Amino acid sequence: MTTARAHTNIALLKYWGKKNTELILPYNDSISLTLDHFYTDTTVDFVSSLTDDEILVDDQPLTGSGLKRAKRVLNLIREQSGIQENASVHSTNHVPTTAGLASSASAFAALAAAGSKAAGLDLSDKELSILARHGSGSASRSIFGGFVQWHTGHDSQSSYAQSIQSAVDWDINLITALVDTKKKKVSSTMGMQAVVKTSPFFPAWVKSAQADVEPMKTAILNKNLANLGTIAENNAMRMHATTFGAVPNFTYFQPQTLAILDAVRNIRKLGVECYSTVDAGPNVKIICASSNNELIMDKLATIINRNQLLVCKPGPGIKYL
Repeated sequence: MTTARAHTNIALLKYWGKKNTELILPYNDSISLTLDHFYTDTTVDFVSSLTDDEILVDDQPLTGSGLKRAKRVLNLIREQSGIQENASVHSTNHVPTTAGLASSASAFAALAAAGSKAAGLDLSDKELSILARHGSGSASRSIFGGFVQWHTGHDSQSSYAQSIQSAVDWDINLITALVDTKKKKVSSTMGMQAVVKTSPFFPAWVKSAQADVEPMKTAILNKNLANLGTIAENNAMRMHATTFGAVPNFTYFQPQTLAILDAVRNIRKLGVECYSTVDAGPNVKIICASSNNELIMDKLATIINRNQLLVCKPGPGIKYL
């Protein structure tokens, strides 16, 4: 029996669209920052008396596509280890599920780590990243702490994440504005599929996103918050533009989302370095230095309650508990 903890991550350069849905290969590289505030703890034990995998998330049986993806990861573990037993999986999410906060990233990274260790495998971080990717693309990045790059690759073994800067020793954090933590009307998977098939903006998005990779890595290594934030904000807005071009069109933005995005731009005009990014959901993450947290949250308090603002710092990679 093994318990692993994985933290969620926020993509500074977004993963949006699969060129291979079976292997979960993205169209472009992505770059993320692992966060300290949100995480998943998962315990896995392979038990001979079980007639099927038993998978509980927050004490509730996993169903639907989540169950299918979890079984895919467990089957790969059984295939690599040679064991035959079914798995008992108990997972606790310290993340609002399906609300655009990448709960699937921490969930499947923790499952891959705990499951492989429980099966007697001693996988490298790269191998864990490949395994986690089969559950959720963004989970490949949550194996690592700090800043992480996921390589698009051309097959299963070449699509993996690796660390850019695991120990983040400079002043950068995120203020997460929890606009809405209810289940999204359009899941990330459904949204990606619609955009890839129908949005005329999607090819331009892929080209633009791949062009952002090297400038973003340079900004990280130079500890340049302004360049990092500018690239991340533009990348996020271009990703969301693809949803407006889909048929039928849709958006993850809510009125409060737009108000916060506008407020961040106005705060920046005052000379405060702060930048927005938004994943597939209504919640806004503000990239800034911790020295500006109080000022920014005071300004945002006219739009959203202070108890809906959470400060996240760079977080660690996989831990075994």
